[in-house]
Amino acid sequence: MNEDACKAASSILSQSYLSWKFFCCSPQTKTVRKLVPNFFFGLKHFKLNCVNWGKLFCLFVSRCGVIFLTCLFIFVSRRRRKAGILPSLEDLLFYTIAEGQEKIPAHKFTTALKATGLRTGDPRLKECMEMLKVTLKTTSDGALDRHLFKKCVQSNIVLLTQAFRKKFVIPDFQSFCAHIDDLYENAKNMSGGQVADYIPQLARFSPDLWGVALCTVDGQRHTVGDTKVPFCLQSCVKPLKYAIAVHDHGTEYVHRFIGKEPSGLRFNKLFLNEDDKPHNPMVNAGAIVCTSLIKVMNFMNKLAGNEYVGFSNATFQSERESGDRNFAIGYYLKEKKCFPEGTDMTAILDFYFQLCSIEVTCESASVMAATLANGGFCPITGERVLSPEAVRNTLSLMHSCGMYDFSGQFAFHVGLPAKSGVAGGILLVVPNVMGIMCWSPPLDKLGNSVRGIQFCTDLVSLCNFHNYDNLRHFAKKLDPRREGGDQRVSPGMVQDMYEDSETAVRYEVGVTDGFKVGRAGGGRAEAVKTFTGSSQNGQD
Repeated sequence: MNEDACKAASSILSQSYLSWKFFCCSPQTKTVRKLVPNFFFGLKHFKLNCVNWGKLFCLFVSRCGVIFLTCLFIFVSRRRRKAGILPSLEDLLFYTIAEGQEKIPAHKFTTALKATGLRTGDPRLKECMEMLKVTLKTTSDGALDRHLFKKCVQSNIVLLTQAFRKKFVIPDFQSFCAHIDDLYENAKNMSGGQVADYIPQLARFSPDLWGVALCTVDGQRHTVGDTKVPFCLQSCVKPLKYAIAVHDHGTEYVHRFIGKEPSGLRFNKLFLNEDDKPHNPMVNAGAIVCTSLIKVMNFMNKLAGNEYVGFSNATFQSERESGDRNFAIGYYLKEKKCFPEGTDMTAILDFYFQLCSIEVTCESASVMAATLANGGFCPITGERVLSPEAVRNTLSLMHSCGMYDFSGQFAFHVGLPAKSGVAGGILLVVPNVMGIMCWSPPLDKLGNSVRGIQFCTDLVSLCNFHNYDNLRHFAKKLDPRREGGDQRVSPGMVQDMYEDSETAVRYEVGVTDGFKVGRAGGGRAEAVKTFTGSSQNGQD
């Protein structure tokens, strides 16, 4: 099959799928879906005498009539859309961005896209961006008419529909980002703390480095500060290791070797619980045992959506040379038979040091956190990386044990799952909303980033992200989430655009807030309003 035939088949399948979803979600079809089972239920339970046969025949005819009328309605609707009377999703998107113009400059489209929180490099938009590059080579003015625009966006129209209809978890993303920038600047002014120096390689980082990156469960991205500078995960890798272990082996098996309780002790203490097990996987002893349960370490790239994940060999060597305390913990665990049978303790310690030396940036780590916030699905690839059980258990332990000896205070004031590391990172998860990575090397006396703690505290003071904030009655805080933010727009839910756009085609010429919509624009002022959820001046 040649390329043109493949594209034609793909387009037909895409339109057929949306039409089928529209059919399934229409009120008429819902009626049929209720009536047809009733018909067969009646057939099963009727006493089939002559009178009932007559009733059954009438019932059958009436049901067939409803089915016929519904099919006729769908057929007519399809013909009207095919004839150009009803706009397609691509047309609605074009009219929304064009604002009455005949063409859309490519830079205007990408700027509008970034305002929703999506990036042009988002893996989910790969086909759209590649087609845009190819199309722009054929135009002299760098602008797209309706036909070219439709050609570019049709492969990713559902995601783009969600973005421009503000159906993402943070609908007013630009406003939210402005608040994040303010919180960043406030924390930037914090002084105090000391860069960790017990691992020589960590002492080389400047205390002035400070970055914050976030990624929502819908793949909306925002960064501010030094977010492209690589740094080692250190203890921030501990919840990720635990999640992988539970994903591979299940909760019951993992907790044969590791407890679930906060220790109340320093993270590197040589101490076990009353069952001779490490208290939890967030302290060094528990993390070392957890390392012994991981056989294949191929999850990190998937967690980060294939964004930057590196390895610092210098940090690994530095960790190993200054790791006497961890070697002591390892031998203590071996004496107490804490490892699975047949474990090579020295090899596990090497692996432990290697995992602590994995490099990320704030940007890639924020995707890792967002994967945890999204129930184990990477937001920017859509790939299932971790099981729901692994994610739930990981977030529970991050909430109770993730911030060293500050875990109780953090749970009380911030109320969100988090894990800190001595490199200055704080991996913060807002379940079902977003993941955040804060990074600044200066640490307080408990080993947590000074600026990171300030940022997390300010964030929850501003927004109702605390696990125990009441979402209905806590009026003093902002709620960046849309109402019903846990619902997602599926291809079948966009059919309301088609229904409401029927009203728009009655207009031959319309003027809405100063921009004229004539025959060239299809007379679709109302359709544009339906698509964006508001009129051009921002008022409903």
